Amino acid sequence: MIPYSRQSINQQDVEEVINVLKSDMITQGPISEKFSEEICNYTSAEYSVLTNSATSALHIACLALGLGSGDILWTSPNSYVASANVGLFCSADVDFVDIDPKTFNMCANSLEEKLREAEKDCKLPKIVMPVHFAGQACDMKAIKKLSHKYGFKIIEDASHAIGGKYGEHAVGSCIFSDITVFSFHPVKIITTGEGGCATTNNRSIYENLKLLCSHGVTRDPSKMITKTKGNWVYDQISLGFNYRMSDISAALGLSQIRRINQFVDRRREIAKRYNKELIKLNLALPYQDPRNSSSFHLYPVQTIHRNDVFNILWSEGIKVNVHYRPIHTQPFWQKRGFLQGDFPNSEHYYSRALSLPIHFELTDEKQEKVIQILKSFKS
Repeated sequence: MIPYSRQSINQQDVEEVINVLKSDMITQGPISEKFSEEICNYTSAEYSVLTNSATSALHIACLALGLGSGDILWTSPNSYVASANVGLFCSADVDFVDIDPKTFNMCANSLEEKLREAEKDCKLPKIVMPVHFAGQACDMKAIKKLSHKYGFKIIEDASHAIGGKYGEHAVGSCIFSDITVFSFHPVKIITTGEGGCATTNNRSIYENLKLLCSHGVTRDPSKMITKTKGNWVYDQISLGFNYRMSDISAALGLSQIRRINQFVDRRREIAKRYNKELIKLNLALPYQDPRNSSSFHLYPVQTIHRNDVFNILWSEGIKVNVHYRPIHTQPFWQKRGFLQGDFPNSEHYYSRALSLPIHFELTDEKQEKVIQILKSFKS
C-alpha cells in the first residue's frame, strides 16, 4: 500500500520517547519546554504554547483574542472542519471567504470585497483565519494590510505549513498575524502522535494561551490572588481546558523537529519530480507562488476524471485522498444556512481535486508507480 501521507519514525525518535517513559515526568516536564523552545528557534516567534491537538490550539487562539458571543470568525471553506468549528466553540458566528483558484488559499481580493460589504452592514469579523492549504502560505501582507483598515485580528491556520516560508519569513514567525497554529498529526510534516501548538510574539496573548491550555490555573506569584505561601498553592484565575501536550508526545516532537529540514527537502524533491513527469498529462498541477516556499504537506492535482482516477489508483493500492470537501457543503453547516454555490471557487476545486502521495517515506520506486499509472490512464 502507498498512502497519500504518513509519519516517519526512526530509532532516535523511539529512544527519545523511551527516555521520557523511564523518567520521573511523563506528563508536564522539561522536554515540553525544550520542544517549545525549538519551535520558537525554528520559526523565530517569541513564544509558543504546546497543545494536545491543532484544534485545541485554534480554540484557545480564538479565546485568547476575545472571540465570543456576538462576534464573527471568517475562515476558508477549503479546509478541515476544525477551522470553522472552533468559532462555534466560542459561541461566535462563522462565515467563509472563497479561495483563489490558483493557490487554493483564501483570496485576498475576495476578502477585501466581503469586508467592504460587511462594513456597510456593521458585521465585520473579529477574527480572520486564513488557512495555508497544502503548505503554501496565504497572501499575508495583503491580509495584514486589510486588518489595519478593518480592525480584525489574524490567526494563521498553518496546520499544513510548518517548514514553509512566506517570502523570507518562516511560517509561524507571526510577522503578519497575532497567532499561528501548527498541527503535529501523523500525516503532517512532523508529528507528536496527536498534537499542535500556537506561536505568537505578544506576551499578553502568550500568557492567556498558557492559562487557557491548563484549566485557567497559575502558580505565578505575580498573577495569584491567594497570598498563602507554599509550593502546593495554585490559583484558578480564569476558565480553561486540559489541552496540554505530554512530555511523551513532546519527546517525539523534539526529535522530529531536528529532522524537519530533511522532511521538507524530501517533499520538495517529490513535488519537483511530479511537476516534471506529469506536466504533459491532462492534469492541473498545483501552482506555487515563486516568492514563497511550500512545505508540501499535500500535492493536490485536478482532473475532470477525478472519480475514475481515484478508483484506479486505489485498486492498485495507492491510497490517494481528496482535500477538502468545502466546509459549507457539509450537512451540519448547511443546517446553519449555507448553500451549494455560496463559494464557487472552493466547490469547483473540490469537484476535481486529488491529493497524490507525498511524504518522507515515499521511495522513488513507489513514486514511479504512481506516475506510471497516471500516465497509463486513458480519458
